[in-house]
Amino acid sequence: MDEKKMDLSIEEYNPFEHRNVKKPNSDIRSLANLLKSSLGSGILAIPLAFANAGWGVGIVGTIIIAFICGHCVHIFVVASRECCKAVHKPLLGYAETCKTAFQIGPKPTRRLASAAESFAEFSLLFTYIGVCCIFTVLIAESVKQLFDSYIPDVIWPVEYYCLVFLVPLCVMGQIRYLKWLAPFSLIANILLITTFLICLYYIFKDDITISDKLVVGHAERFPAFLSTVIFAMEGIGVVMPVENTMKTPEHFLGCPSVLVVAMTFIMVMYGVLGLFGYFRYGDTLKGSITLNLPLNDWPAICAKGFIAVSIIFTYPLHFYVVIDILMKYMEPLVQKKYQNILQIVVRIAVVCFCGGIGVALPFLEQIINIVGALFYSILGLIIPGIVDTVLRWENLGRYKWILWKNILLVVFGIICLISGCTVTILDIIQIMKQKTE
Repeated sequence: MDEKKMDLSIEEYNPFEHRNVKKPNSDIRSLANLLKSSLGSGILAIPLAFANAGWGVGIVGTIIIAFICGHCVHIFVVASRECCKAVHKPLLGYAETCKTAFQIGPKPTRRLASAAESFAEFSLLFTYIGVCCIFTVLIAESVKQLFDSYIPDVIWPVEYYCLVFLVPLCVMGQIRYLKWLAPFSLIANILLITTFLICLYYIFKDDITISDKLVVGHAERFPAFLSTVIFAMEGIGVVMPVENTMKTPEHFLGCPSVLVVAMTFIMVMYGVLGLFGYFRYGDTLKGSITLNLPLNDWPAICAKGFIAVSIIFTYPLHFYVVIDILMKYMEPLVQKKYQNILQIVVRIAVVCFCGGIGVALPFLEQIINIVGALFYSILGLIIPGIVDTVLRWENLGRYKWILWKNILLVVFGIICLISGCTVTILDIIQIMKQKTE
């Protein structure tokens, strides 16, 4: 097919008209899933991010990062749709979009198409395994606080609670369709918003002192701020499954749209909780602000319980990405009559694997930072910038502004990756030293 024919073909083919989704989601359900992908444990870690950056830098940084993350999601979804038109496919996943962009891009990139797909799938897999590990530790720490306070005769380490919660997580992990996950996402969002309001109640309960709070934090802690906010904001691995299963995917982009509403809501919630959470608790903040709440008031007790239930209900949404990748490679190796058993066994095995990592490294703040710095920088910043550049290589705009803009995105992602990982690894080494002393 010559270039002229391909251009005509791209114009004629509408992927939305050819989508045959088994269980499509409405705009509201899609918004609920998209919000839940970004409004998990990350929002509760935002006050700690502000403590690392200072409240002035925190506000400005949160707005800028929200814009960058939203822009990266936008350009990746647009790229995916253009790839669908080019190859006449109704929908493409995250890794498939990367592969197709390289296949139809400049000639030197075409031989890298398979490598691009493998790299994207590797990044997705390990990102969401990391997220599942974070969820396991957060649930365990929240419940441990309550049990330690009200059942002082039985003091278990957090690792034991990680093991106990493998049972309900294994059950939730058996949910296979996003449509079935939407009600759980909605309930989880309600519980999370309720927890958010309870946190605000304790934040504003007494007078707030800001004179002793830093406007600009210590420079060496700024990478930890970036890692936490990127982790909290990014939900790009869930974006393509959400967009691909929408009843009206045209409503995902634009203004107003599902993406714009979601990112605006997320930015406002993060800014408010981060700013005032830091004002209230200062440098005593923990990996989740709920861990700073008192243990003798029923609203605080409810908040700790709500966040645990919310994360349990959120778990299968992120778990969906992991299983989707694994099944792509495993199902062809197993006879059709055994594939249901394969699904059950693999889902249980992955939950147990994530629980095992949580047991081995039960450091909530550090796991959040390492996943944000290493994997979400790759998924949410570096890959979208590269894919958009490759796809638009023949038309990069006046003065090649698209190229320069995407170079800045990729460089920013690399800086976040290297600096965030370095600071987090040093933090883990310091914690391990203190434990052995």
